[in-house]
Formats: sequence, structure tokens, C-alpha cells
Amino acid sequence: MRVAVFGARGRMGQEVVKAVAQSPDFEVVAQIDAGDPREPAEAAEAVVDFTHPDAVMDNIAWSLRHGLHLVVGTTGFTPDRLAEVRRSAAAAPGVGVLVAANFSVGAVLMAHFARLAAPHFESVEIIEFHHPQKADAPSGTARETAAAVAAARRAAGCPPMPDATTHETPGARGASIDGVRVHALRLAGLLAAQEVHFTSPGETVVLRDDARDRSSFMPGVLAGLRWVAGHPGLTCGLDTVLGL
Repeated sequence: MRVAVFGARGRMGQEVVKAVAQSPDFEVVAQIDAGDPREPAEAAEAVVDFTHPDAVMDNIAWSLRHGLHLVVGTTGFTPDRLAEVRRSAAAAPGVGVLVAANFSVGAVLMAHFARLAAPHFESVEIIEFHHPQKADAPSGTARETAAAVAAARRAAGCPPMPDATTHETPGARGASIDGVRVHALRLAGLLAAQEVHFTSPGETVVLRDDARDRSSFMPGVLAGLRWVAGHPGLTCGLDTVLGL
């Protein structure tokens, strides 16, 4: 498969270029970054996008107009943005789009385990850790994990989580995503990590995934590229690719 990489000079983009180039079933035919013309990507069959929330929607629209499959790791997607991508993908028959908040297999498994554990504890909160250059907060992974936890609790008929807070400095209790508190830390020297804390009286369980190097995301990116061409329309999340 001929692949174009958007965001090729960024930290993640450089890793994607290296991983795709080293894989015998792919060929890098274009490396595009901010300010570059996108025309060289017309030689590709698929695009991998690790750019910026301000640029990604235009990149997706351009790629779909040219019939290119997409694997998108750029974060900052809201439900409205995903709905727009779904409409655009539906208008491009045969073209697949995979949007994933995290391409770490470990992070995807962590979110899966969190969904399984959520109904069995009284309280659940999420802490995510990233480098200070990250543009969005909370992270897409944290948002998706919180939504999955909330859905699992609703399906099980769980009551609201206990919280007697009535006086709060804005932000002190983090963001509320579907009723699940999410706390975002931005600290120099970090890459990406997430913890999901489950508690009931007398017991605590903590799930943690810690990405120490960007190479950890590459198996997920390559799996997404191998999968996307055979699955037209929009797919959200690497968990589908992994059969979860």
C-alpha cells in the first residue's frame, strides 16, 4: 500500500514515516507538513494524519475528495466533528476512515478493562498525564475512557457516584465527562500516561498505561493501515481493529 504521512516532520509523524518505511507491505510516497502542497499525496492509497486539531478536518476532506483511505491519530475530535466526518465518509463510497484517540495497544486494552470494571465499584475517576505541548485537554483517550465507563455504569443501573462537593474553585474537581471526573496534567518531560481509579469501601483498583516512547504507538498505526481499506465509512477507535 502506498502511504502519505501528514504531519511528517512532527514527533509522531517522524515515527510514522520510519515505521511505515520499515514495513514490507507499505511504501511512503509523500511526506507532508504544514505549508507543504498536498498534491504529492495524490500518488498514495492511504493517508496517516498526525497533525493538529486546527488542520485535521481540512486534511480529511481533501483526502476523501481524492479517494484516499485515512488513519487519523490527531486528537481534539468532538461529537460534532465526528458526525461531520461520518457524513463526508458516507459521500465517498468505498473509502475507509479510522479515527482513534490512541494507537497504543496498551491504552486501548486499559480502556476495555475499565469498561469491564466500571459497574463493580462505587467511584471512578481518571487522571491523564501529557507533555505541555499537547493542544487539547482532556486527551481524546481520557474522553473516550470516561464515556465508556459512564455507558457501562448506565447499562448496569449503577447509581450516581458519591460526591458531596458544594464549594469548588473552578477546575478543582476536573472536567465532568458524562458524569465521570477527568483530571488533565501537563508536565515537562512526560509523553503520555493515563490512570483509571476505581474505589469502593475497603478496596482500590488502579489501571495505568504509560507510554514511554512514541514507537509504542506504531503497531497500532500499522494495524489500522492494514485494516482500513477493507472497511468503508467511519470507524472510531482502535478497539474495533483489535476485535474488542
